[in-house]
Amino acid sequence: MKRSRKAYRLSSNPVLVPRQQLAQLRHVPKALKLVWAAAPGWTATTVILLGVQGLLPIFVVYLTRVVVNDLVAVVDSGGESASLGPAALSISLMGLVLLLSQIAGSAATYVHTILAEQMQITMNDLIQAKAITLDLEFYESPTYYDQLQRASIDAIDRPLGLLTSLSGLLQNSLTLLAMGGVLFTFAWWLPLLLLGGALPALAVALRATWRFHRWRLENTLNQRRLAYYHRLLATDYAAAEVRLFGLGHHFRTAYQTLRRTLRDERLRLAQSQLGEQILATGLGLLTLAGALAWIAWRALQGLFNLGDIAMFYQTMSQGQRLMTGLLTGVGEIYRNLAFLDDLFLFLELQPKLVDPAQPVQPTGLRQAVALKNVTFHYPGSPRPALVGFNLCIPAGQIVAIVGENGSGKTTLIKLLCRFYDPQQGHITWDGVTLPAMSQADLRRRISVLFQQPVPYHTTAAENIAFGDLAGQPSRAQIEAAAASGGADTVIGKLPEGYETVLGRWFGYTELSVGEWQRLALARAFVRRAELVILDEPTSAMDSWAEAEWMGRFRELVAGRTALIITHRFTTAMQADIIHVMDQGRIIESGPHADLVALGGRYAQSWQRQMREVGGNGRVV
Repeated sequence: MKRSRKAYRLSSNPVLVPRQQLAQLRHVPKALKLVWAAAPGWTATTVILLGVQGLLPIFVVYLTRVVVNDLVAVVDSGGESASLGPAALSISLMGLVLLLSQIAGSAATYVHTILAEQMQITMNDLIQAKAITLDLEFYESPTYYDQLQRASIDAIDRPLGLLTSLSGLLQNSLTLLAMGGVLFTFAWWLPLLLLGGALPALAVALRATWRFHRWRLENTLNQRRLAYYHRLLATDYAAAEVRLFGLGHHFRTAYQTLRRTLRDERLRLAQSQLGEQILATGLGLLTLAGALAWIAWRALQGLFNLGDIAMFYQTMSQGQRLMTGLLTGVGEIYRNLAFLDDLFLFLELQPKLVDPAQPVQPTGLRQAVALKNVTFHYPGSPRPALVGFNLCIPAGQIVAIVGENGSGKTTLIKLLCRFYDPQQGHITWDGVTLPAMSQADLRRRISVLFQQPVPYHTTAAENIAFGDLAGQPSRAQIEAAAASGGADTVIGKLPEGYETVLGRWFGYTELSVGEWQRLALARAFVRRAELVILDEPTSAMDSWAEAEWMGRFRELVAGRTALIITHRFTTAMQADIIHVMDQGRIIESGPHADLVALGGRYAQSWQRQMREVGGNGRVV
């Protein structure tokens, strides 16, 4: 199966040609469908309220003339009662319309807030749902994080923004159509003048949108770098090293320098847009001034009364504002579509690893897990991690892998868990190739202690239970797993035992690296998996803890198959068979005693480790 180009697209030319810009219109129905699915009732209410808001200004303009003429009649009659009634009625109607406009505006704001909150929930759920279905390969690509940044931060509000822009466009169009009809009664060319006065504002809005979108695409990596610097400075991620090595000033300077650079670029964009907006506004005011001069000249000729002038001014000024809003709304739609391209590009990502239509479900692990002639290299890497690799992990045995850093040991774990598929060769489980099994079924059969286990900032009990949430382990099983991983002594010292919230994010109890590792070991053992993989299980243990734990390791994995990846030969020597890896290949295999007698790479490393610890057989 070939990897889709969409999976890692990072455009080297972020400027879209006109055809691509028009092609983005395909996102309109998809975006509106998302908004409707999130909250159909509130979406319909939003559209209705915007329609009401579009109609009410027409009544305001019409009533302006009526009110002015009625007031003139009152003045001309000297305040006779016959003229007061119509004036009071028209003023009351104007007040009612203005009140309804205010109520509709407030209601629209309230509904928009509800809809925005619901859309946040829906969009985050969609992005997270997509993220957890993607292969590990995506997470090891910087391009993925660029796409995630643009989808989850820049584009998450855009479906609702598009609905708002389109609704505003409909509202302004409805009002403007009526305004144009009013202006047409004065002169046929006035609607055209109104359009011409607003066109510069459209050009400014489109140009600003295009330039900002291009800037955003070009600086996605820099925005992520800012977040990285902030994490280094303001969280516990690197707090100890930052202080020990005096790195605070360095990273703070790096953050400030980059932040100022981005700020200056944004300000230059804003300054350029400001100048263009002033020019466009000036042109719009000139058209308004020209129209007012024309109506004043016609009024002097006795063709229009005071009410007509008031209505004309209201119509022209509101019409100009609406026309500017209408054309600016087109720019907003363009902006939303540009961002939506990033959102839907992310949501359209598909995992490379897929399950078969009818997956095979082997019964237990009764024979072996085997890698045959496996060659693998990471995407984009010219250097293979494994070359013609062969390995057999017999069922019920303990197998150890030793080797220098970079020899391919961690890659082996990723292939066994089917986080990747090899480019050549195949991996089998009791003779069944891994791609013939469902990924979920395969991974349920495997438990792994990773070299850098995750310290979950939750209770100690949940830290262990996470190893088998589907199995819903009981408290007794959690405590048994804690004992198996050597975490029971750690938990016994905690202020609230298994209910102690660990970590500094939500609690007050931090653990040492070794203590976190013991919890991770317990998490690996709570799952009664057929294959247990332990990557450096004793790396954070002292010699006494290692000796105690290894003394009962065979009991812990009794009836199961175990693969240990380690640098410590005192750990490896507990295995039934040891394989020595070098540059993606197995170069030596056998029990500890046989390998020492062989006098090869393993024996040399063993003797060196023994000299380092004074020959007592224990690596500290």
